[in-house]
Amino acid sequence: MPIPIVNSIASWFLKKRFHQIELFLKYPCEVQEELLQNLLFKAKNTEIGKEYDFESISSYREFANRVPISTYEENEARIERARRGESNIFWPKPIKWFAKSSGTTNSKSKFIPVSQESLEDCHYAASKDLLCMYFSNNPDSQLFVGKGLRLGGSKELYEENGTVFGDLSAILIDNMPFWAEFSSTPKNEISLMGDWETKMQAIVNETIKENVTSLAGVPSWMLVLLNNVMETTGRENLFEIWPNLEVYFHGGVSFEPYIDQYKRLLPRDNFKYYEIYNASEGFFAIQDRNHSNELLLMLDYGIFYEFIPMETFGTAEQKVIPLSEVEEGKNYAIVITTNAGLWRYKIGDTIRFTSVKPYRIRVTGRTKHHINVFGEELIIENAEAALRKVSKLTQTEIVDYTVAPIFMEGNQKGAHEWIIEFKQPPADFESFSTLLDQSLQEVNSDYEAKRYNNTTLNAPRIHFGRKRLFYDWLKQRDKLGGQHKVPRLSNSREYLEELLSLNGI
Repeated sequence: MPIPIVNSIASWFLKKRFHQIELFLKYPCEVQEELLQNLLFKAKNTEIGKEYDFESISSYREFANRVPISTYEENEARIERARRGESNIFWPKPIKWFAKSSGTTNSKSKFIPVSQESLEDCHYAASKDLLCMYFSNNPDSQLFVGKGLRLGGSKELYEENGTVFGDLSAILIDNMPFWAEFSSTPKNEISLMGDWETKMQAIVNETIKENVTSLAGVPSWMLVLLNNVMETTGRENLFEIWPNLEVYFHGGVSFEPYIDQYKRLLPRDNFKYYEIYNASEGFFAIQDRNHSNELLLMLDYGIFYEFIPMETFGTAEQKVIPLSEVEEGKNYAIVITTNAGLWRYKIGDTIRFTSVKPYRIRVTGRTKHHINVFGEELIIENAEAALRKVSKLTQTEIVDYTVAPIFMEGNQKGAHEWIIEFKQPPADFESFSTLLDQSLQEVNSDYEAKRYNNTTLNAPRIHFGRKRLFYDWLKQRDKLGGQHKVPRLSNSREYLEELLSLNGI
């Protein structure tokens, strides 16, 4: 299709959609309140709707007082009944699809309900909005001259009792309109391959022959693919293979540790990076400006948001607040109510608001993935900001890492223990360790206080990880590819001990 026609169609969608986006930008809390009332009305005759008498709820306060905050474990029995084919439990329409997700490398699987409404009004709507925003910011884009290289963690879908479960990306691919495959590479049959290593080479073999104009996928796994592409072709950078490549749409894990490696593969100043924030539970936020590190919280995808300030999270003083009460610069755990029947559900992610007019956010980590054994409150955002700074100073490249506490024993003070796999290791490991410790103190005052004169924490202990350490660890757990992530920070030593053992330490 000629580019002027494509851009005209995109422009028409833009104008139509921007009117709706302007509505929630101007009246965010009113849009959210109306959305909540619509969700309550739709689900009033479901099992959960009758249990909490949704029909009589007329305000957010009533909703918050009556419906409890919940976790997956508390929803699991109802979800399992829905998976066996029961209807009208937590959503009025039958739910056919369930996204299988572990969220981390945990062996326990979660089955997140995906309703038809969440597919259309959330996941697919977000994909369209992402393109709309990109075209709005880049009117001369040639995106549709070629194809988008998508890298999902897709495996085959499994049917039981008339319902289907599998990776979210497999569900999305399976439900896409037939024409969507023409603008994407690799073909669906390759995208849905189960064996990650076989799939990887098949993707390389197919995509190097295509005119790829965009990339989409999780940064850690996309980097593995792109390095394989470079190895296979023997080229110096990706533009020698795909000269029209102009943007990388990424999400799933922090981009911080990988930015410099991508810039080496994509050495053009005008190349764009667009971040998205989505999960099995829904699509939440989109980067809406070029060269920004903030994501616009999307308020009309059938998701009602609440937040738990992290300073009270998990304590007797824990409080839950609506969007209207959040503050810039504070760290919050997210609670969602959705058009797939999740009611006041803790998704386990933490975010920080960078702006409240409009509501823009940064993803800061996971509620379970931080270290606070000694009152240091170290979060992933801190660790990755420090690592990026030190990597630049020492001219190193990091593949992966994880951190755990060294617990106090007797008169011994505690510390943090790191294992880091480098693509380009530091010339002076001792200097790297010292700089990392100093950088962590600069970005986290609680950590700095505990490190002051070794008051509570000794200097961190850092180990070299051998080549492919984290890859082999994930493979051992059958967690290669797509949505699977290495847990960066943990209050326990479980993951670290396994990695140290695999590393021969």
